[in-house]
Amino acid sequence: MSNGNESCLSGDGSISFISCLILTWEEWAGLGHLEDYLSYLEYLLWVFTPLVIVFILPFLIVILLYLSILFLHVYKRKNQLREAYSNNLWDGARKTLATLWDGHGAIWHGYEIHGLEKIPDEGPALIVYYHGAIPIDYYYFLANVIIQKGRTCHSVADHFLFKVPGFKLLLEVFSVIHGPQEECVKALRSGHLLGISPGGVREALFSDETYPLLWGKRKGFAQVAIDSKVNVREGFRSLGTLKFFRWLYERFRLPVAPVYGGFPVKFRTFLGDPIPYDPKLSAAELAEKVQEAVQALIDQHQKIPGNVLRALLERFHRRPKEA
Repeated sequence: MSNGNESCLSGDGSISFISCLILTWEEWAGLGHLEDYLSYLEYLLWVFTPLVIVFILPFLIVILLYLSILFLHVYKRKNQLREAYSNNLWDGARKTLATLWDGHGAIWHGYEIHGLEKIPDEGPALIVYYHGAIPIDYYYFLANVIIQKGRTCHSVADHFLFKVPGFKLLLEVFSVIHGPQEECVKALRSGHLLGISPGGVREALFSDETYPLLWGKRKGFAQVAIDSKVNVREGFRSLGTLKFFRWLYERFRLPVAPVYGGFPVKFRTFLGDPIPYDPKLSAAELAEKVQEAVQALIDQHQKIPGNVLRALLERFHRRPKEA
């Protein structure tokens, strides 16, 4: 028992009755050890802060997506009278959000794109790319196409994305489709750009620092290119995996797995040379040819295995200009 409480019990007149009550209450509530508790909490905060940051950063991207959706709703209400008279109502919104995302990429990731001149200024093209865990670098690519090319690249996304609350308007404005071959062919025959990741959610969730292409035997994208008679551009972005989550996805198609990251690492997008339409190639042959081209980009531009610290240091290393 503390000396103060002993004085209270002994009837020492040097301590007032109110002080005795306060000391007794502190002893009963355990506040006498408050300093020890605070030290322990400070230790726990020191230990778990890095872990919290690792998993919180990806959610900031989701917040940015919802801010984009909020902007679209405000924009729609503000321009509801013009909607009946303008076929390009959303052009201003797309360019505004493209500028926002391009700024985010430049500031947070020092984003660079190499080979944008290989994207045609008009006419169709199929763009095949490697799918990261959160394809934010693909968002930066789309933003650059809007800003520098003045075009909207249509994209194919997994069905689950269309079930995310609030995403409907965002997907409509940026011409995202869930990917039936007929819709993809229709978009290309209408003269649009179309982005497809054959690895999709499986590649996003279960690829690793060696960047394997998890395409399996998928060749639908190649059949789309053949049916549309378009050239194929392949792209690669240079900068987990428990068996339970893999089983969950393969069995129920639930895209659930721990996602971490969001660090301000260097991002670069590399676009390869176009693969021209060849009527002699089958879908399987074209799919294999595209996969080899994407793998060649990975081998050329990505250090294996990927490393977060190295990617962070690349923010301060200027890449020599290509001839």
